[in-house]
Amino acid sequence: MQLRFLGKLSDHGDSPTLYATDHDSYIVQGYVVADDEILAKLDVPAGEIVVEVYAGLFAFLAEDGVPGAVASWQPPIVHVKDNGNYIIQGVRLADGADRRRLSIPDHEDAVEVPKAAVVALLEGAACS
Repeated sequence: MQLRFLGKLSDHGDSPTLYATDHDSYIVQGYVVADDEILAKLDVPAGEIVVEVYAGLFAFLAEDGVPGAVASWQPPIVHVKDNGNYIIQGVRLADGADRRRLSIPDHEDAVEVPKAAVVALLEGAACS
């Protein structure tokens, strides 16, 4: 899979990061969700996981020619925390080579989500 870095929001060296792929999808790297209360509210099928990212990470979609503000909270955004962070659900990035390229720390993981699903969340955006 070809990955193109779109942007990263760092807080104390942590790294929620957004990548575009050549599969009409995005890779969203974020924090592992360990909050049992949040996990109990979600229906996460086998092969999928959830990660937590800062809402501002989606501003980097403009680097992929997809400007717009998130205006809808539906999958792949499956929960919005009180602090405004998004819980993103998607297929866990499983390819070992891709995971090594991203250098995913133990407290983070990465999910792949369809580009069309992300674009559908944005106000004033159109999928190219």
